[in-house]
Amino acid sequence: PCIVSLGWGDEITWVQTYEEGLYQAKKSNKPLMVIHHLEDCQYCQALKKAFAENEEIQEMAQNNFVMLNLMHETTDKNLSPDGQYVPRIMFVDPSLTVRADITGRYSNRLYTYEPQDIPYLIENMKKALRLIQTEL
Repeated sequence: PCIVSLGWGDEITWVQTYEEGLYQAKKSNKPLMVIHHLEDCQYCQALKKAFAENEEIQEMAQNNFVMLNLMHETTDKNLSPDGQYVPRIMFVDPSLTVRADITGRYSNRLYTYEPQDIPYLIENMKKALRLIQTEL
């Protein structure tokens, strides 16, 4: 299958659609990580570079998550609880609940990350994994 990493990580298996992501998350009991981004957004490009170069993130993304990157909005309003800005990264657990409790560092854009926030994103990925073990 033609898997489009768009520079976020060529070793990662990316699902093509949000619906497929939900299906895979439920089936595999892994959290779904949704990255909203745009091609001509310099903040997205900077985050993408940091994301792709971080071995710990790439390894977790390959092994522990269902991964989706989107350059368009989905119809699921739960994925834009505080607006349709990019980049934003959200987690959906295998019970198909969008985790509004896994947020980044900025109160005005709860789900955005900057390149220097990579350690924070790693913590949030681990948090998403822990939530599954404790809740389900």
